Amino acid sequence: MKISDGNWLIQPGLNLIHPIQVFDVEQQGNEMVIHAAPRDVRERAWQLDTPLFTLRLFSPQEGIVGVRIEHFQGALDNGPHYPLNVLKEVHVEMQNTEAFAELKSGNLSVRVTKGEDWALDFLRNGVRITGSQVKNNGYVQDSNDARNYMFERLDLGVGETVYGLGERFTALVKNGQTVETWNRDGGTSTEQSYKNIPFYLTNRGYGVLVNHPQCVSFEVGSEKVSKVQFSVEGEYLEYFVIDGPTPKDVLNRYTQFTGRPALPPAWSFGLWLTTSFTTNYDEATVNSFIDGMAERNLPLHVFHFDCFWMKAFQWCDFEWDPVTFPDPEGMIRRLKAKGLKVCVWINPYIGQKSPLFKELKEKGYLLKRPDGSLWQWDKWQPGLAIYDFTNPEARQWYADKLKGLTAIGVDCFKTDFGERIPTDVQWFDGSDPQKMHNHYAFIYNEMVWNVLKETVGEKEAVLFARSASVGAQQFPVHWGGDCYANYESMAESLRGGLSIGLSGFGFWSHDIGGFENTAPAHVYKRWCAFGLLSSHSRLHGSKSYRVPWAYDDESCDVVRHFTQLKCRMMPYLYRQAAIASVQGTPMMRAMMLEFPDDPACDYLDRQYMLGDAVMVAPVFSEAGDVQFYLPEGRWTHLWHNDEVTGNRWHKQTHDVLSLPVYVRENTLLALGNNDQKPDYAWNYGTAFQLFALADGHTAVCDVPAADGSVAFTLTATREGNVITVKGAGTASGWTLCLRNVAQVADVQGGSQSASEFGAIVTPSGNELTIRL
Repeated sequence: MKISDGNWLIQPGLNLIHPIQVFDVEQQGNEMVIHAAPRDVRERAWQLDTPLFTLRLFSPQEGIVGVRIEHFQGALDNGPHYPLNVLKEVHVEMQNTEAFAELKSGNLSVRVTKGEDWALDFLRNGVRITGSQVKNNGYVQDSNDARNYMFERLDLGVGETVYGLGERFTALVKNGQTVETWNRDGGTSTEQSYKNIPFYLTNRGYGVLVNHPQCVSFEVGSEKVSKVQFSVEGEYLEYFVIDGPTPKDVLNRYTQFTGRPALPPAWSFGLWLTTSFTTNYDEATVNSFIDGMAERNLPLHVFHFDCFWMKAFQWCDFEWDPVTFPDPEGMIRRLKAKGLKVCVWINPYIGQKSPLFKELKEKGYLLKRPDGSLWQWDKWQPGLAIYDFTNPEARQWYADKLKGLTAIGVDCFKTDFGERIPTDVQWFDGSDPQKMHNHYAFIYNEMVWNVLKETVGEKEAVLFARSASVGAQQFPVHWGGDCYANYESMAESLRGGLSIGLSGFGFWSHDIGGFENTAPAHVYKRWCAFGLLSSHSRLHGSKSYRVPWAYDDESCDVVRHFTQLKCRMMPYLYRQAAIASVQGTPMMRAMMLEFPDDPACDYLDRQYMLGDAVMVAPVFSEAGDVQFYLPEGRWTHLWHNDEVTGNRWHKQTHDVLSLPVYVRENTLLALGNNDQKPDYAWNYGTAFQLFALADGHTAVCDVPAADGSVAFTLTATREGNVITVKGAGTASGWTLCLRNVAQVADVQGGSQSASEFGAIVTPSGNELTIRL
């Protein structure tokens, strides 16, 4: 909300009350409780007829400090609450001096200044990183709508940039933006978001989570250009400051606090193809797609049935349309015989035309208005009602329907929608409707995820989810929602992916080629390259098919080339996926996340790091012109052998079978020996590539097993003109290519041969000594 009117005034109808003077400080277990008044209360007469704020300072985990500012403490708290991992015992240090009261956890501390100059500061090792001063937090009474709010303003330093706040398609850097964390089905071309996360991090290496499931209003360097202001309706405000000191460290702590992304199964990293949305299709159409892919040598791994696998007007009652799919079990069995996984579309709504509607209404499984009638409207489906997943019986009924689908061979679900959740309702468990609006996305996806864990197994579980709230990163994969079929929407989709990655989500995808409309062939081909160099890759659209030959013959070449490339990159990609699942570092990374000390990376949003070693710059033009920045060092194109220097911008032109994909120096990259599928033994026949190893440096490459553990590790160390290579673990038939090294002088422990990329060394064992 807007509170100020310029620097000196406040908005009409608002009355502000601020904590100004510390009255007393108490230690209650591991918490520090501070009572603060909005005026001088040293005299007893001044202690009457005044509000009193209660500040609670605490630590849920090391390196995270919480602040709870309360006005009235008698308000109802019906939930829901974010699923936070609060540890029972956290070591904290407290000081209560004449000058300040301070609580410290790890290297991070929160300090409240006593005396006449109120300040609430956050310090890392005693050095202030942010905080607020007098009259920059407190209580707002709004006579315009008779509502009350709490707010905080945390300082931004010179050059400090803000990221995150969920999947946002606006500029990557949020400075200057107003953000309302309210899930909406607004597409990718607006300021609205399917996945609102009231968490931001900055390039100064700390993050802030506002612990409120309802709408949180952020003014990010907008109302006050040197501050992040956030406000919520109610009588208290609770937030956590999360220490780094690097942005990666912040995400590590944040996902340890709110939930780690699960590791998706390897097959999910292959190419997904769908029926599209409103196209006409039946089993013959599906087979024509799948057989057409095989005839053109286009690797395909997952087939998805979108909405019309069910009858029109009845979504979502889980009944296959008997006209278009008379034998769903047999059809799925036949698809699996072709080596495919099967996904089907679902959502948390049901149209009243469904024969099941009456049963669900009578059992009380659908969301109701306060007067007891069903909440319904005619958007999406006529007479649409919403499943009330706070009702355990409704949740079980829905889960049983999903289990019926997995029993006939369905492997995963596209959990669509979950954003348009009304607030003029009553929930079965009494939850606050304002808080449940966003949080519904969590309970919806969690329920489906649990079904998959129970039926197909935890290691095989994967979703394709659109809506999310805090903690939903535990249930991957998420995709960017409805985008247009043009370069502008392709770019905004990338911004959304980088933004959600900076909000704790490790895995992300998008509709290759755009969802709305049909892309020109050149847009489709450029988008395919981008899509197959993303975490997950799905060809999907609205009113037209997305098979490549529907565009032109060259589109088949593009899809084949980049699908095969992704399959070969799986040893590297799955290792990065495993890192995402244990550290919270996303697979697709904004450049600032990997290079926090390079200020030129702060605003880059048309390129990204795919893992820690590979930079990708999608092409957003028909002509193939692209500009990108590379940080300091030597960078080599993954398949062109072009070596360029960093710490500068580059301008290039690429055909549709290429784009800037550069590997940083001192990298040992593993490529697999299979270009037809993503799930194979990556530690057999591995082709290691060594990129620009500098004197005195060591490069390490871990090759994962199917469960994400390390199956084989190769280490290369250079001293002068000698490179020592050692392997540990299980591997067979591996080779090493020294990129841009035409020939080596001598090899001990193996033999060498030549290739277009550099000298290839084939070991006789697991140790090599190479003299350049």
